[in-house]
Amino acid sequence: MLAIADQERLDDPAVLEAGRRLFAQPCDFVAGVADLARLPPSGLPEVAFAGRSNVGKSSLINALTGRGQLARTSQTPGRTQQINLFDLGARLILVDLPGYGFAQAPKPKVDAWQKLVRTYLRGRSSLVRACVLVDARHGLKEADRGFMTMLGEAAVAYQLVLTKVDQVRPVALEELIESLEAELARKPGAHPGVVATSAREGTGIERLRAALALLATPAGEARR
Repeated sequence: MLAIADQERLDDPAVLEAGRRLFAQPCDFVAGVADLARLPPSGLPEVAFAGRSNVGKSSLINALTGRGQLARTSQTPGRTQQINLFDLGARLILVDLPGYGFAQAPKPKVDAWQKLVRTYLRGRSSLVRACVLVDARHGLKEADRGFMTMLGEAAVAYQLVLTKVDQVRPVALEELIESLEAELARKPGAHPGVVATSAREGTGIERLRAALALLATPAGEARR
């Protein structure tokens, strides 16, 4: 779990610079899998991006890496239908998971995606963090809470990341963050702080890069 001291380090210029350098590295698509048997072997630390369908996972990954078309985006909920892995500078693997909650797809297919995600989260030894994305316009939904409970039961540490904060009034956003942090304090595996982001405006992107840089294989020790 990210300690409060580490959360405060996200504004440290040295840590921010480490995040900038990490995400300036090449980021390449590794694999898209709908069957866990096809997952690449565990190796580099992995960070998974999860959230309700259409919360903006792909847009956030694109903003973090500065590559507008790295992860495919869509206005149609449920577009991401497999686990997509991206290698960031041979130091960190970014994992784009299918969205949970509402999706415009047949129920058997949605159920299969959810089983795939649950199995991945519970059994992937190289998974060091899950970023749970929540639309700031709507706050936490029951599907989010259920997913967070599952992460806690699976002993997966997670960071709550608000998306689309540019579409929320500052006072309302401040109140939302305060209430979320109070709720997170009672949940096992949850990091103590919330990272507020906007892929469109770039808000919070540097801080999230810094948080992920703390998890990456140190420069010079990269391994495949």
